[in-house]
Amino acid sequence: MLKYNIRGENIEVTAAIREYVQKKLNKLEKYFEDTSNSTAHVNLKVYSDKTSKVEVTIPLPYLVLRAEETSPDMYASVDLVTDKLERQIRKYKTKINRKSREKGFKEFQFTDAADNNTDNEDKKFDIVRTKRVSLKPMDSEEAVLQMDMLGHNFFIYEDAETSGIDIVYRRKDGRYGLIEASEN
Repeated sequence: MLKYNIRGENIEVTAAIREYVQKKLNKLEKYFEDTSNSTAHVNLKVYSDKTSKVEVTIPLPYLVLRAEETSPDMYASVDLVTDKLERQIRKYKTKINRKSREKGFKEFQFTDAADNNTDNEDKKFDIVRTKRVSLKPMDSEEAVLQMDMLGHNFFIYEDAETSGIDIVYRRKDGRYGLIEASEN
């Protein structure tokens, strides 16, 4: 059974909301062989304009399921985010099962309850173009400028100070993010 970490921002997580979230997310368990070591991290937010946002992150051995939804009603947001997670599972079941077997995560498999996948959906991951880039040393500010000038949503570059490979990207809110690659 999934464990839950439910927290609220600008909202008190009542027993009724907690039970509703758990009841809805428990529907996802039918897609997994074993969820005993998995925790669903749920963040409930209410904004000043009274809209409700629900973010759910479920880290699993081979992947992280994540979805967020916003609506005027908290319960509707929970329904929407659960449906979104279920669609993700159904859509990518075959590819994830194959990859998890290749990586040795035999204990992590989606069950046959997620069998609405078709072979056509599997082709969405076909690489249709390869692009080679030479990485120029620069700082993150210059990388953002380059990204904007090119009209791209992300830009890969060599950090001039650390010589590491970094990525700047445009977030959904219009601001920028930075991914710093590290060697393990």
